[in-house]
This record gives sequence, C-alpha cells and structure tokens, in this order.
Amino acid sequence: MDELITNEILRLIKDKSLSKEELKEALSQYHESDIADSIALLDEDERNEFLNSMSKEELAEIIPFFDNPEEYIEELPTEKAADIVELMDADDAIDVLEEMDEDKAEDIIHEMEKESREDIDLIRKYDEDEVGSKITTNFIQVPNNFSVKQAMKTLVDEAPENDNIANIFVVDENNKYYGTIILKDLIIARANQPLEDITKTNYPTLKDKDKVEDVINEIKDIDLELIPVLDDNDEIVGVITSSDIIETVDEELGDDYAKFAGLTQEEELDESFLKSVKKRIPWLTLLLCMDIVTSTVLSNFSAIIAAMPVLVLFQSLVLDTSGNAGTQSLAVTIRSITSDQINKKNVWRNLLKEFLTGLVDGLFAGVVSFGITLLFLVISKSPVKSEEVIFVEQIRASITIGIALSTAIPLSTLAGMLFPMFFKKIHVDPAVASGPLITTLSDVCGVSIYYGLAILMFNLVV
Repeated sequence: MDELITNEILRLIKDKSLSKEELKEALSQYHESDIADSIALLDEDERNEFLNSMSKEELAEIIPFFDNPEEYIEELPTEKAADIVELMDADDAIDVLEEMDEDKAEDIIHEMEKESREDIDLIRKYDEDEVGSKITTNFIQVPNNFSVKQAMKTLVDEAPENDNIANIFVVDENNKYYGTIILKDLIIARANQPLEDITKTNYPTLKDKDKVEDVINEIKDIDLELIPVLDDNDEIVGVITSSDIIETVDEELGDDYAKFAGLTQEEELDESFLKSVKKRIPWLTLLLCMDIVTSTVLSNFSAIIAAMPVLVLFQSLVLDTSGNAGTQSLAVTIRSITSDQINKKNVWRNLLKEFLTGLVDGLFAGVVSFGITLLFLVISKSPVKSEEVIFVEQIRASITIGIALSTAIPLSTLAGMLFPMFFKKIHVDPAVASGPLITTLSDVCGVSIYYGLAILMFNLVV
C-alpha cells in the first residue's frame, strides 16, 4: 500500500476534530482495502475505538479485507456478529466463518436471517474443488419478456444491494438461464426496445459441479467481470466475479505448488507448527514407504557393493542427476497441461520431443560424468574391483557411470511427462505427480540400472 495513502487515512482516523459523519465522508474516498490495512497499524485501543464507532454496514464492507477477519468477529457478541456477517457477500462470509471456531460459526449462522443462511448453505454444499464453492449470490437477473425500460428499473432498484452489475442475466419463463446483457448495451438501448435485442444468448457459462482444475483455463480466457454458474436445470445459482477468478487462479497455483513440493495443502508462514506437521506428514509417510522400496532394491545388490564399494561414491551422482531431469520434465509438463498446451493431437509429438531432450541431456551428462569419474579415480588412485589400482577397471567403472546416466536421464525425463498425463487421464490433479514422487521413482530405476550395468561390466555374480 502507498505510504502516503496510509498516512492520510491514519491522520483522518486520529483527527478528533472531525465528526463521525465528516470522517465517514472523508474515508469514502478510499478503498476498503487501504482502510483495513491502515486500521491494522493502530494500537489496540485506537483500533477498538474506531471499529466500535462504525455501523454494521461499514464493518461488513471493511472486515473482509482484514488479514485475520475471523479474530475480530469472534470477539463480538453472537447477535452483532451475525448482523455483520449476513451483510457480507456470501462468499466473503463463508471465508470468515471457515476460519472461526466451529461452534461459534454455527451459532452465528443460526442467528442470521433465513435468506442469508440459505445463501451460505448453498455455497457450503459444494466440495471445495467444485466451481459452485467459488460463487457469490450477489447478482441481478431479469425475465426475458421485459423491455429495456423495465430491466433498467430493476437494475436501479437492486443495485444498492447487488454491486455486481457489469453484466445482467436474463432468464426465461421457467427460470432457466437465457442470456447475458452487458451493462453498456443496456444503458445505450432505447427504453421501449425488447430486451431480447441486446441479450447475448451464447455467452459463456459454467456448471456448478465442474471441477475448478478442469475449467481454470476457460475461466482465465473468458475475461469477463461476471460469469454465470448454472445447476443441472440450467438455473443460475450464482456468479463468478473477476476477483473470484483471480483468487481461484491463485488458489489453484498454490495447490499445485503444495503438491509439487510434497504437501497435502498449501502452507502459510504464519500458521502453527502443528498445522504444518499435519500437511507434511502424509506425503512424507508415502515417500518413506517408497524409499523403503528403493532400499529393498538396493539390498539385492549388496554383494556388488561389498565387492566394489567405490561404486557407492558415485551412486548419488546417478540418482540425483536423473531425478533432477525427471523433475524438470515434470514441471514443464504440468505447466503445459494446466495451460491446455498438450492435447490429443500433439501428445505423441510432445512425448517424442521430451524423450529426445532427455536422450541428448543424458548423453551429455554421461560423457561429462565419465571424464570426471575417471579423473577422480586416477588422481585419488582408488582401486575398483581388485585390491590394487588397475587402470582398465577404473575405465570400466567410469563407463558404467556414464552409461547409467545416459540411460536413466531419458527414462526419468519420459516418466516426468507420462505420470502427470496419466493422472490427468484418470481425472486426478497432475500436480500429484510431485517432484518428490518422481525423484523417488527415478531412484528405484536409477539403482537398478546402475548396479545392473556394474554386473555386466565386471562379470559379477549376484
């Protein structure tokens, strides 16, 4: 926030010479977000004095912009809290209630008027990954048999209570969605003109049960202030606003980041350590089990490791490099899937491209690792299989590492693309194919390739 604006708001709040009406008029020139951020800079007494002087309507406008609005609501008497919450948009009210103590939240909902309770219950019935959970019930609709004059009168009458007026939605005689009217078209239309003349009947809509991750790109591409959300009967249950779209995209990116990092949910810096543990433990447990698989595979090569312990020195080189290559491919693939760049027409071309990229990367890494490994073994005079230093064995060991990398990298790269595509195919979020998961799978593959090659190169018997 601009420091100049902050200082202006703080000066107004602390100015005792201003009457309540004068302060209200002065603050009306600023956005609620700026006011909320400025209030946070007041000391506790000043903050409480200012908030207690505000009407319930004013508090309902500002509180959703607090960093932790639930903390203020929880301190209020239940009846007053209910009055404030029911004046908020339903989606904002739910955001606040979900962060509160469950019993307190239910008490507040019980005190709210029936219409507000119904709006909240409507949104809460949807799963959080469904479009219906992102809607607001703050919108205006009119029947398609209205004239422009009648529609304009409805707009004027309802605008004080419904501030989402960029689009007005039209329904037919069965209350089914019929079309959308752009506010500009309504303003410039002639008063007696039929509403159908300015109604766009093929404008974008969403279904309430659509999965957010499936329509996120469609939502971004539509670029409208309001998008109507319909139920199975094609009735409008709510709308997605531009701010909802930004929030939804941000949440989806945060969710993908969490899964990519091996978390069950996005983690906040200011949350308690117990919440952080709860989000990390499930994936850590799964990956621990997968690591046990890696260890089990590795145990099958214990005889080779005992005969050639020097190979263990370079094990991490093979596993980490191939795992990194798989993670790179995974990141590119998930980004391509979420932006709809991969489809049935180009999937094979992208698979081939990814494999060739991995193959070239693998050959390069293999050649480099061969040279570095051989140089290390020669300089350190490390024996490989025999007790004495034999140059031919050092070359074989270096070749083993080079070939292992040249093989493991393209396979890991291919896996980094195939796994998220597979998850997408079975309607699971591709981000589930997280970096830790791909890395662990690459380890299993890398161990098998590395020590399997060692057996062949040195004619060992397992």
